Amino acid sequence: MRVLFGEYLSGLTDEPLDEGLLVQGVGMRDAVLADLLACAAGEPGLRLSCIVSPQAPLPAALQGVRQLHPAPGETAFDFLKRAALAHDAVWLVAPETDDLLGRLSEAVPPARWLGCDTATIRLAASKARTVEYLHAQGVLTARAFESDDSLQAWVVKPDDGVGASDARRHALRADAEADLAQRAGTVLEPWVEGPAMSLSMLCAGGQARLWSVNRQSIGIDAQGWLVEHGVEPLSLEPEPALQRLAQQVAQALPGLFGWVGIDYVAHATRGPVLIEVNPRVTSAYAGLVRLSRRSPARAALDLWATRAGSPPAR
Repeated sequence: MRVLFGEYLSGLTDEPLDEGLLVQGVGMRDAVLADLLACAAGEPGLRLSCIVSPQAPLPAALQGVRQLHPAPGETAFDFLKRAALAHDAVWLVAPETDDLLGRLSEAVPPARWLGCDTATIRLAASKARTVEYLHAQGVLTARAFESDDSLQAWVVKPDDGVGASDARRHALRADAEADLAQRAGTVLEPWVEGPAMSLSMLCAGGQARLWSVNRQSIGIDAQGWLVEHGVEPLSLEPEPALQRLAQQVAQALPGLFGWVGIDYVAHATRGPVLIEVNPRVTSAYAGLVRLSRRSPARAALDLWATRAGSPPAR
């Protein structure tokens, strides 16, 4: 089995990048690649390639893998069309911003793409459309708090942004609406009080295998801007309410495939409130590898190889 893995910011672009986002991208790349290399060590038939940019070289411990990169002047999309032909499976991590992940998925034949289908990626890329759609499907989302008398704040954020980037909390609705009017491509939604959390799950065929509950460390500066400080997996034994949330999302979005993340807020009385869906590997992967009894990469490869309707058991 020939697997091509890559993370967009650290492998498919040579443009100057936001340092914080590049650090996150490299962290995800190195965590998944280390897991894949551990799988390959016990499986001679598994051959790995990794997309690596000169501006984000692999650490010494991960150098034992075939490294690829677009040729000078070659676009990421043309490179993927070419490289996919030499591999059985293509597994990418990329931002949904500007339809990037969606367009990258289109460059790879569906049978070789280890990830969510393009239509689902594009729906999940819009925070507003995702919340609207899942709210209509009966999932508890931030939309349910719009007429809540206890609501004390609002948040304005890019509709297709990455994580908490460029998200700002406002105590007054009028200030939030003024911010919304000044920034194109942003959305306004209720600020749900409670710890910021996330779920990591393996999806296929409208079903989800929930693997971990993760705590997100998100601060708010003096101007209300949200600041991410990392994520930490807490538990591999999620409570029933979280199991239900994972299944609701997977059933509503049957095009989810492979590793998927859900961001939610743990509300004190109403339980988990969905904020967004990430149709790809998230920053929680590194901690997931340390906690799991089974390799997350091996589970993803098995899922791709079988294309069965349900994720394999851990």
